[in-house]
Amino acid sequence: MFQGQFDLDGATPVEATEIPDVLFERGLYWASGRSGVVNLVAAHKWFNLAALKGRSDAIALRREVAEIMSDVEIAVAQREARAWMTAH
Repeated sequence: MFQGQFDLDGATPVEATEIPDVLFERGLYWASGRSGVVNLVAAHKWFNLAALKGRSDAIALRREVAEIMSDVEIAVAQREARAWMTAH
């Protein structure tokens, strides 16, 4: 668990052109289990957002993740993606 402090004054914003890459990386993070847990709903959500922002390779990974998800899980992921888009 992170126990330090974030330097918000020294932080630099993510360039708008890098946002699809960041979203794609989040999808990989959850799909691969790098967190110690595989979360297919979160992976689908982030791949979906990355695809919407222009990462065409995210489409195939979103499809691959969806193949092993239930319809309910896909609906939850889509709902979470819509909520993220509304908030950002």
